[in-house]
Amino acid sequence: MPRGFPTLSVEQRQTIVKRIKENGECVPDLAKEYGVKPRIIYDMLRHGASEPNTLLELAKLKREHEALLTIIGKLFSDQRMGKKI
Repeated sequence: MPRGFPTLSVEQRQTIVKRIKENGECVPDLAKEYGVKPRIIYDMLRHGASEPNTLLELAKLKREHEALLTIIGKLFSDQRMGKKI
């Protein structure tokens, strides 16, 4: 049985960064999927990005954008159905 902390290969690191950057996936979800602590991924992003927290900010903004679109869509459909807000 292997001992110590799990490590991420170069391919896994690139995949994680790509999924965060392009898909806006959450770090805790990816950490669970790859069997590492979220801190490892946050540290990797902090040290690997040219500007601190750039990728994290982008992912956060994408998630917030999707949430706002969902809220706006619900409000619009409620208004079309004649519900009072």
